[in-house]
Amino acid sequence: MPLDLIKTTLVGTSSLQKNSSEGTKYPTDSLQDKKYREAIGKYHRALLEMKGLCRVLGDPDTSKSPSTVLTSISKSSLTDEQKGAVENAELECYNSLAACLLQMELVNYERVKEYCLKVLRKEGENFKALYRSGVAYYHLGDFNKALHYLKESHKQQPTDTNVIRYIQLTEMKIRRNAQREKSEVP
Repeated sequence: MPLDLIKTTLVGTSSLQKNSSEGTKYPTDSLQDKKYREAIGKYHRALLEMKGLCRVLGDPDTSKSPSTVLTSISKSSLTDEQKGAVENAELECYNSLAACLLQMELVNYERVKEYCLKVLRKEGENFKALYRSGVAYYHLGDFNKALHYLKESHKQQPTDTNVIRYIQLTEMKIRRNAQREKSEVP
């Protein structure tokens, strides 16, 4: 059954996911980078398997995310528990993809943002997605949005030093931009 394959794929990357999602820093050597690339591939494959599962169960539109499709699939195809498991697996994949991308030597912050926002659409209070969204927006130069997401994550974990550090960096960038704009206005 495809759901078993998805679980197997997720279990295979769980130790890497655990390390990356907890913010553990690794040296950016090619071996470590390769492991993250491998994990990214596995998460993408798991998402494709979930889309395939949804297609088999009755929705041919593979452009939709699996959790969106699940609401339109007939009640008899999947139990609520199975639908919940697929949705949780999908969110876990997107969250883990964002974590892995942040560990890469060349980070695609646009993708990190995209994956985190997918998680936040379903779980608006997800700490890791909030924090990673803030980090992505910071590096993309959208400091107001970065500050919003970072402050939301700070509400959940006020002692997290990474969150505090990024809030300070973001506030500093906002102040500098305001000073620069002020000095440019005649």
